[in-house]
Amino acid sequence: MLTTNYVPGTPNWLDLGAPDIDAAVSFYSAVFGWTFESAGPDAGGYGFFQLNGRTVAAVGPLTEDGASSSWTVYFHSTDADRTTDAVRQAGGNVRRPAMDVFTAGRLAAFTDPTGADFAVWQPGDVQGLESVMDANTLCWTELHTIDAAAAKEFYRSVFAWDYQDMTMGGDMVYTVASSPGGGVEGDTGQGGIMQLPKENVLAGSTSEWHPYFGVQDCDATFAAATERGATVMMPPSDAPGVGRLAMLRDPAGAQFALIKGDPATA
Repeated sequence: MLTTNYVPGTPNWLDLGAPDIDAAVSFYSAVFGWTFESAGPDAGGYGFFQLNGRTVAAVGPLTEDGASSSWTVYFHSTDADRTTDAVRQAGGNVRRPAMDVFTAGRLAAFTDPTGADFAVWQPGDVQGLESVMDANTLCWTELHTIDAAAAKEFYRSVFAWDYQDMTMGGDMVYTVASSPGGGVEGDTGQGGIMQLPKENVLAGSTSEWHPYFGVQDCDATFAAATERGATVMMPPSDAPGVGRLAMLRDPAGAQFALIKGDPATA
């Protein structure tokens, strides 16, 4: 499971690129009860989503040409420059070279060889998210990819991830990823990797990382999101041995999922 005791390769930050910050704040505040705190006048509109006084995500304006609204998952790095070298060596692309964010830390942004965007965060004054695994906070990360084998090889090379493959629904393979030293004893899974079905790829689906937010009532939170303009990708459904989950796109098109249960038990 996710924890805030971050070690290299574990998810430690999450932010939303949005075309309209006020609209994004309004939507997620209504759905999850989050509040917004600006990072200050020099941050270009970037700020923090908080719950009970703890940072649970962040939001900022779109900064890349042609970018569409999406959530970006960041993974812990002790040296963003060294991770950048590892990404290049493993066949990934560098979208944003390592850079300092005031004294908060150092970030770099990449695209893996299958086309999924992600980033790393090297902590400075800001270690990472302050709350995970609680209701209405990040509890899982999941990569939907056009080439699961290539993705697994890439992330193992960059982050030294371990994998556990599970067969679901006939011949579908779901891979649980974990970082050495991550998670808690007996439950180190931090995210999943899933091959996109051929029909989805032919229909235009691309490789993407998505956040899962834990909720107390999947159906009620789903209703709150759709009432406020979210698009349904998968209505609330029971996943045996895992819980009840749903997938949506927010009004600007960023994909996220809801889950009542523990996805690490998949």
